[in-house]
Amino acid sequence: MSKISEIETWLQENFAALLAKHQVPGAAIAVLADGEVIDHAAGVVNQGTGVESTVDSVFQIGSITKVWTTTLAMQLVDEGRLDLDRPVRDYLPEFALGDEEAAAAITVRQLTCHTAGFEGDIFTDTGPGDDCVEKLVATLSDVPQLFPPGERFSYNNAGYCVLGRVVEVLRGKCWDDCVREHLFAPLGLTHAASGPYDAIRYRAAIGHVSPKPDEDPVPAPVWALTRSNSPAGSTLAMRPRDLLTFVRMHLNEGKADDGTQVVLPESLLAMREPQTAVPYLGVMSAHWGLGWMLFDWDGGKVIGHDGGTIGQSAFLRVVPEQGVAIALLTNGGQPMHVYQEIFTKLLDELAGVTVPPLPEPNPAEAPADLSRYVGEYSSMVADTVVTEEDGKLWMERTPKGIFAEIGAPSGKEELLPCKGDTFVAMVPQVPGIYMAHAFVGDDGTGRAQFIHTGRADRRVAK
Repeated sequence: MSKISEIETWLQENFAALLAKHQVPGAAIAVLADGEVIDHAAGVVNQGTGVESTVDSVFQIGSITKVWTTTLAMQLVDEGRLDLDRPVRDYLPEFALGDEEAAAAITVRQLTCHTAGFEGDIFTDTGPGDDCVEKLVATLSDVPQLFPPGERFSYNNAGYCVLGRVVEVLRGKCWDDCVREHLFAPLGLTHAASGPYDAIRYRAAIGHVSPKPDEDPVPAPVWALTRSNSPAGSTLAMRPRDLLTFVRMHLNEGKADDGTQVVLPESLLAMREPQTAVPYLGVMSAHWGLGWMLFDWDGGKVIGHDGGTIGQSAFLRVVPEQGVAIALLTNGGQPMHVYQEIFTKLLDELAGVTVPPLPEPNPAEAPADLSRYVGEYSSMVADTVVTEEDGKLWMERTPKGIFAEIGAPSGKEELLPCKGDTFVAMVPQVPGIYMAHAFVGDDGTGRAQFIHTGRADRRVAK
């Protein structure tokens, strides 16, 4: 029996039980190896209706969309219409931020690798029309700058909306039309949707959320985030097999299954080149490329991305040298445990790659002096106060803006030492999962300048 056949048997015997164990209502998975794709599904797409999940069910892929938006941009690079190292204003003269000097300097490349430096969690609803991305970009004129462009990494959803707008302007059409006409069509995708009006044609999953940490997940009150954030990952949905069709193009020198050249090989290789380092944050990659997360794991280099929307989580990992890829799409519960167990087994058996364990406390890494970390940190979506009490570090986080509106958790948590300047805090809603918090930079007095969770929150000067 081939390895891929053994994996298919293992999924048939274990996938449904894993979902039930971790309260995931429904999920679908596809695996690419030896040029073959297998897929499997279990559970339901909606607990409210009881409709079963199948391999053709479409789930939201969340921020995996950013790889698609970058691919759209690279097609324009191939055509000589876009230069990644030119300022964004060469394509969007109206682009404005709270920091005029930064807005004039930010390049297209910095948008693709999250080094533009401005606050990135902007989810303003600008309506359902085709001009929604254009309208969102226009609202950024007072958004503050966290650090000079190119200085460091800070995950930036709004930056991807700006990148999507660049694509729209150069193509003369809305982002949805761009992704359908320039990726869905040449790739021959049959179960992919750019938004709810497309998704309703398929067996579409809805996200599930837990009203309280100790309660079972229930269907979310809405299907998707606002359309204005589509280039960053608010609406794109598909079945896992179609996601791997996109990946297969990336692995096949930019060619679709029928031989159509979708992107030039050199552009796809450029997407996998490291652009910026990322602080140690556990599940995040060590570096970021153009769109891709770049993991340097034992056994080989891995690229990928994760995605999260309202109650839906998506995981994509690719081992280019082995031609192996896995896409797992879920609709609630505790999917991180499912991801860890499945990807650890499959990547080891199919590609000889070791998935590192999730971050955990490590008392041996406890710093002797905690004063570097103590202080107040702030962003547009949260205020965080870090204090030292009896030799322990504590964090009290207060959501604001959109995060407060969607009920993001607040309260006081102990920050436990993990690795160097990275600490972890238990995630209340998910037993056994710790969220990493890295303290980076220097404010000039030896204190950390940012608390970093993927997004950098700046120390409040006092």
